[in-house]
Amino acid sequence: MDPVIIVGAGPVGLALSLALASQGVPSVVLDEGPGKEEPRPARTVVLRADMAAMMERLGCTTLRDEGVRWVGWRSMRRKQQMRHIELDLGLGGTESDGGAPAAPLHIPQHALSRGLRDAIAGQELVHLVTEARLDAIEQDGDGITAHTRGPGGTWWRGSHLVGCDGARSTVRKLLSVRFPGRTAVERHAVAALRTELPWASEALLHRQPPWRSGGEEITARPLPDGVWRIDWLLPPRGELVTPEALVTKIRDTLAGWCGGETPPYELIDTGVHTLHHRLARCWRVDRVFLAGDAAHLLGAVGTQGVDEGLRDADNLAWKLAQAWHHGASDTLLDSYQSERRAAVASRLRAADQSLPVLRGGGGLRTYIPGGTRGHDSLLADGHLGRGPLGAPPSYPHSPLAPPDAGPSRVPVGTAEGSPVEDVRVTAPDGTTVRLRDRLGQGRFLVVLVAPGTGVWDRRHWMSAGVMPRLVEAVRALPARAELLVTEAYPGAVAHTVLLVRPDGHLVAAFSGVRPAELYAAADATRGGAVKPLAEPAAAKSLEDGKGGKGAKRAKAAAVVKATKAAEDGSKAAARTASGAAKRSAVPRTPSQAAPEAPSSAPPQAVPKNPSKKVSEKSDRTADIN
Repeated sequence: MDPVIIVGAGPVGLALSLALASQGVPSVVLDEGPGKEEPRPARTVVLRADMAAMMERLGCTTLRDEGVRWVGWRSMRRKQQMRHIELDLGLGGTESDGGAPAAPLHIPQHALSRGLRDAIAGQELVHLVTEARLDAIEQDGDGITAHTRGPGGTWWRGSHLVGCDGARSTVRKLLSVRFPGRTAVERHAVAALRTELPWASEALLHRQPPWRSGGEEITARPLPDGVWRIDWLLPPRGELVTPEALVTKIRDTLAGWCGGETPPYELIDTGVHTLHHRLARCWRVDRVFLAGDAAHLLGAVGTQGVDEGLRDADNLAWKLAQAWHHGASDTLLDSYQSERRAAVASRLRAADQSLPVLRGGGGLRTYIPGGTRGHDSLLADGHLGRGPLGAPPSYPHSPLAPPDAGPSRVPVGTAEGSPVEDVRVTAPDGTTVRLRDRLGQGRFLVVLVAPGTGVWDRRHWMSAGVMPRLVEAVRALPARAELLVTEAYPGAVAHTVLLVRPDGHLVAAFSGVRPAELYAAADATRGGAVKPLAEPAAAKSLEDGKGGKGAKRAKAAAVVKATKAAEDGSKAAARTASGAAKRSAVPRTPSQAAPEAPSSAPPQAVPKNPSKKVSEKSDRTADIN
């Protein structure tokens, strides 16, 4: 199998490449830029607790040093505090058991991207190519080919291609996928500055502040080293924000929060952030997928675009890994669009329904008892990752949901299709870890609820009670799975067995060990049976006399090395072909321009007269996003 081609090296594309690598899948990341992130402290990302945990699993170390988790959330209206919420700085409590909400993580986007690039630098399964601008894609029955402009334009061969190339996505345009929606839903003046505010490490939402330049709404969110990002909501059709006007807003706002006198501050970065709401009509076209801003734009009333894009990567990675290693049915690959597009559409719908109420101004809403508190609660939910504006998505109507198996299926504190709680579990090696730590490795998780096992020696309870039968049932599953044990799970009684997807969503819960029902649920969630893929001869020879995960990783690494070798040969051939073209003036077809594969490359490392071709139009019109 050829590597997965990822177009775009923002947080979503980088995270997807690492998520694939953690599941033994090689990838080529095509970066249009020079490979360096421009520091912009005013451009930040808010990650929910589960997505922050995913970034840490992928090896992003900048979260610890350059990100901060808020200790609390304050809502104010005029001069009155409306709400104060303490946040859980650990691994997060659960709303169902009365725990504090998990604290979001706030980090500059350039720091997040740099941390992911650093992780890729030590990853042999990811090949990052800079200054590579996509201009054509071709699909056939065996894979996909992409052509990039740049120094010595190159053809790339892959098993699948994922467009993570932003709001003006070239991949989306090459596929002629429409991107309808609303433009300039909200506008914010933004400043990153270093100062001291009365609410250390707490985020603040201040509506209708009692000073003239405050506008309708101000948000202040802390960053490390005493830095704050402050956003002022602007009128929808207001004039341009001049530097003088922004300085006035800063001084008036700091004075209003600090007793009437502007404290010393250092202005680091400024900007105007315009938010759009758009949703691509289609997220999959054969072997091509869209993710992140290429598939959706959102951000108003506290919704988080990058967080949603990382959820795209998390959802798609395990499905592409299944396809790369074992083959995948259309049901499995189509479920990416079915699940993620529906979840983002629901978020956009909730935001669009909330905007007239929250931003309408005046009218009947001013006189409705409790209306103001309800609005503050709605905005807090969006920023803190709760409710329809912010809660992690659930996929109850997924095409991968198993059919009802009758009385053996039991309800627990997590609804089917929703993310599981991050409880402590005992791993196969006897260590106690968090459930989230076992996600993202391309395997299902089977979790047995067994009170009291924490005080026993693992050697005793592994051979007692229902464990031997459950071990055999897990071994017989149609997909790779890991057996874990927990002392308790919200809403679950003893001997409840949970089946969890590789991305952490609950498939089903069973009362006791039910091998047939467990098998059927796992089979439905992997999309049903598929035809085994034919291995390229060169890659297959790597596994002769070997087996297991090490052999698969060696095969994947060999694919990446072959891809790099093909790139080097392609650039040399492109220079030769360029000179020959100048002499002959005869146009070359893509297959004529493609170099021959090195002897060590898999047979499909270069294109073979692809049957489907899409080229970038020369008369492209500029996107309005």
